[in-house]
Amino acid sequence: MSTTNLANPAPLGLMGFGMTTVLLNIHNAGFFPVSAMIMAMGLCYGGIAQVIAGILEYKKGNTFGLTAFISYGFFWLSLVTLWVLPKLGLAEATPEDYMGCYLLMWGLFTAFMWVGTWKANRALQFIFGSLTLLFALLAIRDFTGSALIGTIAGYEGIICGLSAIYLAAAEVLEAQYGRPVLPIGAPKAA
Repeated sequence: MSTTNLANPAPLGLMGFGMTTVLLNIHNAGFFPVSAMIMAMGLCYGGIAQVIAGILEYKKGNTFGLTAFISYGFFWLSLVTLWVLPKLGLAEATPEDYMGCYLLMWGLFTAFMWVGTWKANRALQFIFGSLTLLFALLAIRDFTGSALIGTIAGYEGIICGLSAIYLAAAEVLEAQYGRPVLPIGAPKAA
């Protein structure tokens, strides 16, 4: 089967990332505590669904999609694991400054992925640019203990997650209607 006949797995990965990011950042903004709902989304939709999308991107020959979706899928799986292992008595809780290092590493990864979007549509550029900022804010929050920075990160993360949901909707609707329905800001031709 030719890869041109395969469905686009990106909307699945974008929705898994977007919806889970919005929900976690509603928590970060201070609206509700982390609960089983956020952890379940992190495991199932943010984690497993993104890994599946990444594997499907591999089949399409998309190195960027493979790297992004599998990496962020495992980000969600590892984040939930960091929360659950101490509750099960299997590990000590991670100190905030250690979490700052974890988030900083994800921010560095996201920054180079953002550079990889510079030839892509503006919507994808916005997602990765805002995600880079989100990881930076969350790392600063954990290094400084600043609740204000955490709240700002929460609101910024909601915007980041909604932008991923928007791009997923744009790609699904374009596939369904055979033409662009929602603008995504295609880059200028080189």
